[in-house]
Amino acid sequence: MSQIGNSGSEHSIPIPGRDSGTLRIAWAAATDTGHKRVANEDSFLAEPPLFAVADGMGGHAAGDLASAAVVKRLSEAINSDFMSADQIERALEGATADIDAIAGESELGVGTTVTGAVLSLQDGEAYFAVFNIGDSRVYSFENNALSQITTDHSVVQELVDSGLLTKDEAEIHPDNNIITRAVGFHSQPTPDLWMLPVRSGLRLLICSDGLTKEISDERIRFHLAASLPARETATSLVDAALAAGGRDNITTIIVDVLEGPLGSELENTVPKRATPESLA
Repeated sequence: MSQIGNSGSEHSIPIPGRDSGTLRIAWAAATDTGHKRVANEDSFLAEPPLFAVADGMGGHAAGDLASAAVVKRLSEAINSDFMSADQIERALEGATADIDAIAGESELGVGTTVTGAVLSLQDGEAYFAVFNIGDSRVYSFENNALSQITTDHSVVQELVDSGLLTKDEAEIHPDNNIITRAVGFHSQPTPDLWMLPVRSGLRLLICSDGLTKEISDERIRFHLAASLPARETATSLVDAALAAGGRDNITTIIVDVLEGPLGSELENTVPKRATPESLA
């Protein structure tokens, strides 16, 4: 696995064009191999303005290398306090080429999920551009309410969307580990994108499915509502997943907005492959 960045007690970011506009965030990451896996194939990037989790597939060594390739390319794309969705897509395209080289002649292929949030500007306002490929997830927690921002790219999610399964049934379905989209496997990466206004008090959870397959959304909400600092919250979620069985690698990133501008309401809840400018 690859770990880039880890935690920051507080980081201030000036908002361009605003003399008094400042964004303050804190963040932390935690990861564990779990009780059943031999190796940790999760990788993460926790370094402003970009926070991401990748969950590798394709065998111990290959999955590890695939997830590491994604976070490495994303890290290399950081060149300012704010980034665009175009930069994320270009980094994922570079990671796909790296993963194809890793896969070589493998018949099964090699790939990884990736999900995350990057600070972005739209019409001078600060947003988190939330992106996703696969079944790792981003949640928001605000005003004591938990919301899953991303939509899983999985067989069971398609069954839920078609009305053939309930969300609870999907969690225990035998095909709940089969994903329909990934970075790698010799295919073009196609992330979904949501624009989430940055507001004071907003808390983000970015995680691999090793967390969400062990504990419920209500249990996740309980941990986020405890108002512990980011480091303690990230660790407590990993510990909860381990106590519930820890059957997979578990990775969590918590991002807290300590101070942010008053933003507009979340308007874009439908996945879009677009730049922030085109969502104006």
